[in-house]
Amino acid sequence: MPVIVITGTSGAGKGTLERPLLERMPELQLAVSATTRERRANERDGLHYWFVSDERFAELLAEGAFIEHVDHPWGQRVGTLRSEIDRIQDKGGVPMLDLETKGALAIQEQVPGAVTIFVKAPTFEELERRLRARATESGGEIEKRLEVARGQLELEGAFDQVIVNDDLDRAVDELEGIVRRALNAAGTLAT
Repeated sequence: MPVIVITGTSGAGKGTLERPLLERMPELQLAVSATTRERRANERDGLHYWFVSDERFAELLAEGAFIEHVDHPWGQRVGTLRSEIDRIQDKGGVPMLDLETKGALAIQEQVPGAVTIFVKAPTFEELERRLRARATESGGEIEKRLEVARGQLELEGAFDQVIVNDDLDRAVDELEGIVRRALNAAGTLAT
């Protein structure tokens, strides 16, 4: 069964594209990542992320519980637990992962048939505008995210597909088409 991986820079709009895709394709289920970052007021443990301490993250890592993980330069750790993929597949669903580029490349290398989709803003200036407008990070963290984004954009050619998120409806339609073709090719899409 395929694993769908959506990646791209912070602020490219991955989550904005994923929400309508999940509504259109109920067979997809978003794998919940584990993170060491602080929970935001609107987030719930086990729904948005599994919020764990630095110590617990290190224990899980030592146990081999992660299929991929990333240590961010701004001090947070994020990873996908193997148990999340198993949980979704055991229920007959198709796992969808929202990952940083390094994690997406790790999945691409480790999971045969994984479909990797890179989402980007139409311009770097638009990406910066989106990051500043969402106001979920400090100015210093935004600068670090922009620095990381420059490197991530250089990797876009390593992924199976690239979507420019310039028009929401068009980008969601494009994403849905890519995923439907991948699931049809794998024989996992009900007709």
